[in-house]
Amino acid sequence: MTKASLTPDEEFANALLSHAPRYGVNLSADDAARLLDYYKLVATWNPRLHLVAPCAPDEFAIRHLLESLFALPQFTPGARVLDIGSGAGLPIIPCLIARGDVSATLFESSPKKSVFLREALRRVGLENQARVITARFEKTSAPQAEFVTCRALEHFTEMLSKITVWSPPYSTLLLFGSEKLRARIESLAPTFTALHIPASDRRSLFVISRPSL
Repeated sequence: MTKASLTPDEEFANALLSHAPRYGVNLSADDAARLLDYYKLVATWNPRLHLVAPCAPDEFAIRHLLESLFALPQFTPGARVLDIGSGAGLPIIPCLIARGDVSATLFESSPKKSVFLREALRRVGLENQARVITARFEKTSAPQAEFVTCRALEHFTEMLSKITVWSPPYSTLLLFGSEKLRARIESLAPTFTALHIPASDRRSLFVISRPSL
């Protein structure tokens, strides 16, 4: 069956499941169904809120969902996560779908995007795993958590020092970014791990322990 003969839902599901092993991701049928529901909700709201750059269903599955799920092995059992600049809910909503033991607080400064995030959490059954705070993270006190995630934030490299100061003591930062972000991390953190993201030329998942900052 060629890509041209697939429906958008089939194109999405085929890309998600066929590429998942490359990202070290094992998805159940229920996980895949909920991720499809989430994708369709993003696609519906995207023309109004510009949550992500427009892309085909297979690109969304690989570039956005599987890249987000690449962080899953880092989370310890029962992990509490603070997600900064949540926007479309990436990376945290896919991670919550795949890991029912993980809980999260999502920080989003845009009231309209916060409405979307709450609807997305409700739609995929995550109301008891997550909450949304409509505020700039640096204007709040960080709740207790073991992990801090951030995938897309305006002026990311410039905000990195604020993220590290704000993050809870002894937390682990999981930051998605390019070589430009790596250079900034190197100036702030003596030690970190850079995990190359599959199917990406220049993007990595940077794992940083808070005590090293």
